[in-house]
Amino acid sequence: MATRLYRLGRLSFRRRRWVVALWLAILVAVGTAAGTFGQPTSDEFSIPGTESQSALDLLGDRFPEMSAGGATARVVFAAGHGTLADPAAKAAVQQTVATLREAPQVVAVTDPYQAHALSRDGTIGYAQVQYGVQSPELTDAALHALSSVGDAAEKAGVRVEIGGDALQAPPQQSATEALGVLVAGIVLVITFGSLIAAGLPLLTAFLAIGLSIAGITAATAVVDLSSTAPVLAMMLGLAVAIDYSLFIVSRYRHEVAEGRSGEEAAGRAVGTAGSAVVFAGATVVIALSALAVVGIPFLTAMGLAAAGAVAVAVLVALTVIPAMLGFAGRRVLGRRAKDAEKAAAGARWGRFVTRHRVPVLVASVLALGILAIPVADLQLGMPDDGSAAAHTTQRQAYDLVAKGFGPGSNGPLLVVVDTAHAQPGAAATVAAGLSGLDGVAAVTPPVPNRAGDTALLTVVPQTGPGDSATQDLVTAIRHRAAGWAEQTGADVSVTGQTAMMIDISEKLAGALLPYLAVIIGLAIILLMLVFRSILVPLKATLGFLLTIGATFGAVVAVFQWGWLGGLFGVDAPGPILSMLPIFMIGVVFGLAMDYELFLVTRMREEFVHGASPTEAVVGGLGHGARVVTAAALIMISVFIGFVFSGEEMIMSMGFAMAAGVAIDAFVVRMTIVPAVMSLLGRGAWWLPRWLDRVLPDVDVEGEKLRALLEPAREHEPTRV
Repeated sequence: MATRLYRLGRLSFRRRRWVVALWLAILVAVGTAAGTFGQPTSDEFSIPGTESQSALDLLGDRFPEMSAGGATARVVFAAGHGTLADPAAKAAVQQTVATLREAPQVVAVTDPYQAHALSRDGTIGYAQVQYGVQSPELTDAALHALSSVGDAAEKAGVRVEIGGDALQAPPQQSATEALGVLVAGIVLVITFGSLIAAGLPLLTAFLAIGLSIAGITAATAVVDLSSTAPVLAMMLGLAVAIDYSLFIVSRYRHEVAEGRSGEEAAGRAVGTAGSAVVFAGATVVIALSALAVVGIPFLTAMGLAAAGAVAVAVLVALTVIPAMLGFAGRRVLGRRAKDAEKAAAGARWGRFVTRHRVPVLVASVLALGILAIPVADLQLGMPDDGSAAAHTTQRQAYDLVAKGFGPGSNGPLLVVVDTAHAQPGAAATVAAGLSGLDGVAAVTPPVPNRAGDTALLTVVPQTGPGDSATQDLVTAIRHRAAGWAEQTGADVSVTGQTAMMIDISEKLAGALLPYLAVIIGLAIILLMLVFRSILVPLKATLGFLLTIGATFGAVVAVFQWGWLGGLFGVDAPGPILSMLPIFMIGVVFGLAMDYELFLVTRMREEFVHGASPTEAVVGGLGHGARVVTAAALIMISVFIGFVFSGEEMIMSMGFAMAAGVAIDAFVVRMTIVPAVMSLLGRGAWWLPRWLDRVLPDVDVEGEKLRALLEPAREHEPTRV
């Protein structure tokens, strides 16, 4: 592989104008396709194989009038004084309802007085608003009409708050994300000492992200993608695109410093550092694509979108970077004396770690263990208006409904009774049984469909949608379903948003360990191929587990416990997003293997050239620590920029990935790994002979390439 990439690097350097023109043409073509065929993102999701999804599908067939599938809003009214039955207050509420019915894209609005949606004391009521499109498709006019609908009522002394997914705008770009890119640029300038060298990774990253986002947008013509998918693809794609380019540019500068021509240096940089980029990128792509094993379509789409962005970043780094190096010439070199100083700093750190390897190893593992302690209290859940910031109208509406109708009114359960082959009165029997269950606050009378073969009941729990008691109630109803089926012949199932959130949390939790096992197995196999060792992959995998534990602990402390929540903009601590752990495992695994590859390949390179095990560790850190430090700081800067996006999913994922990169790069890869490698000595590179014969030699370090090239290029002139 190194030889093929070497040829690709030289070709891209030599044919740089054609390479750049080809990529620009691809960008224009993909951008045109995105503008022509792109569709709005869809935040509607399904969870095949779960009871709630099956019940929802049955409702779609039997109750088509109740499955509009569009965005919803809950407009909550609270009397300033008196009750909502007072003539002035009632007139204001009914006028608001009438205005809502005339608002853009609205298909139905319930009247609180006709729907009996008034609290017992008459001070709080609500109207349900149904839209004909999903929330990303709501126009500015529709959103403005919704947000301003209560102005007249409030003048009449009626407080109006609004909740529901209609107000959940798609994630938007923010100034903090741009600030993260700016910090990445500063890190590159400091690392290379050259504006030209610093600009190349940023330029290629913008090209890769432009292609990725345009490709994702064009893909919406044939597949449904959530509004979060492009943002996550941009977050991850931007970080890895800069990092991969950084590794190749850094190796190019090293090769030129050795006296090689620009074309030869570009070929060798792509053949060596580019080999590591290919394996690192492939690791991330496989890990993200493996999210498909969970069986949740929207999570699969998110993983594939992010994997596509990483794949594009790899291709751009391997071809555009050597082409741009050809345009830049010697201006990319910067200050070599500074490079030597930074390499010496890495070597000094390596000598410190190897000299004090036991205390350093023990202290690092203990620190990560302490950081992982909060994991024992990990609670998973899905976001709702109750997790919004206290000052938002969504949270105010949620709290008013809980006050007036009980916390369970914010997450009612829909019980579907299939009476097609049931005895007469089956739905009433089920309703009576539901009323007698612990944790049930109210059960509405059965509502039959037009054909009379299905009935729908609404069960209001005594606890809120995120409460464990509500989950217990859903479980209890499902356990009783078999008895009702035997007694009445009716099939009973539970659905609704609350039940779906419970099901998705359980499915994700159940898939977590199998997915982790797949990731660990992948890590061992890939690293065994790369390093031709048994202990190095095991060490890398154990380090990854330390990273995951400590990262989860940090996420729980900030987003669930609220520690330092004000610093990171966490206004309402609560359960961790159910999809965060499994998604984070895939992403952090890929990034952790990046640093493992880039550091340990240099150690192995030193070792096979005759250095002792300890000298190889010190030499590897001398060459790689500066670049890995810069790469980690760049990734952390990009990810932290998304922490302040204001969108809960993006915030928590940005923080988790920033924390994971910081922990893995600085504690695990640059501290624990060299300490362990020094302790293992030559045994680190042991591989049974029979296994050595079976495993293909991928030659990531480019040793075969050097053996091929050195005799022929011993007197290569120094020119760029």
